[in-house]
Amino acid sequence: MRATTIHAPFDMRVEDVPDPVIQEPTDVVLRVLRACICGSDLWAYRGESARQPGQRIGHEFLGIVEAAGSDVTGFAAGDLVVAPFVWSDGTCDYCAEGLQTSCPRGGFWGSVGSDGGQGEAVRVPYADGTLVKLPAEAASDDRLLTALLALSDVLGTGHHAALGAGVTKGSTVAVVGDGAVGLCGVLAAKRLGAERIIALGRHTARTDIARAFGATDVVAERGEAAEAAVRELTGGQGAHGVIEAVGTEQSMRTAVAIARDGGSIGYVGVPHGSGTGLDLSVMFDRNIALRGGVAPVRAYIPELLPDVLSGAIDPSPVFDLTVGLEGVPAGYKAMDERTALKVLVKP
Repeated sequence: MRATTIHAPFDMRVEDVPDPVIQEPTDVVLRVLRACICGSDLWAYRGESARQPGQRIGHEFLGIVEAAGSDVTGFAAGDLVVAPFVWSDGTCDYCAEGLQTSCPRGGFWGSVGSDGGQGEAVRVPYADGTLVKLPAEAASDDRLLTALLALSDVLGTGHHAALGAGVTKGSTVAVVGDGAVGLCGVLAAKRLGAERIIALGRHTARTDIARAFGATDVVAERGEAAEAAVRELTGGQGAHGVIEAVGTEQSMRTAVAIARDGGSIGYVGVPHGSGTGLDLSVMFDRNIALRGGVAPVRAYIPELLPDVLSGAIDPSPVFDLTVGLEGVPAGYKAMDERTALKVLVKP
């Protein structure tokens, strides 16, 4: 089959690789219908996250089950399913607590020795604990299928950030980051009842999506100017909840500065310098809470799925460029150069 591999910084290739097969009785083999490129994939693309030459990549996908191991009870050939970005056994204490990202037998797609989502097919370990079944009729609805793909990562990650930020009905929320996760954070905050949502971003195409998702205000400034703008919008107090969806020193400094005393920051931006943006003495003095991390999206899919199916929420606008599998390297280039927000892949 064909699959995306990474060989060196900026060297992405689509190559022939061995077809996946059932290796354990708990496996399924899944044919990929939709995948995408994540902003976090760009750290490997840029050489800031180590990869072995030829390693597979991609962690967001959905598709059709082609074969199931003898111990798989929840799925059969022909089922349409979505995969969260981490596989998990569904039986350990962490899985029972809804923290599948800490499953001792779990793992990330594209890790050494595993298949990546940016390919024609994937071997899924622990299928019963990992996959979620989707309505079969969704396979023929292109827009719905694209919206459902967001359940594999960005929608659940935005939801995780909103929960970490303590979003409640009537609250004021600020969102730092205008990438796909930040925009899904806007969508999640709206869904949870936030009354005012302030989106921080400078790119009109992205802030237009933020407004469509529920943002009531947009702040285009950065740094101290952004902090002043948010303070002005909130009567000098700041936001009850702040979603931090970037992971840099500057984004974390901004998040702390625009949080209201007694407020919370939900952080889901993959850290690349954000630790130096934290001043615990400031957070201590102002009673600011910090919650977040790797989103256990498997725990959130059952809650979010009905709203996606009904159209109550539609994350599909975050996908603004579509490529075939052979076009994935160009998709990485487009996202790296910020000419695309999030690239949808149709193998």
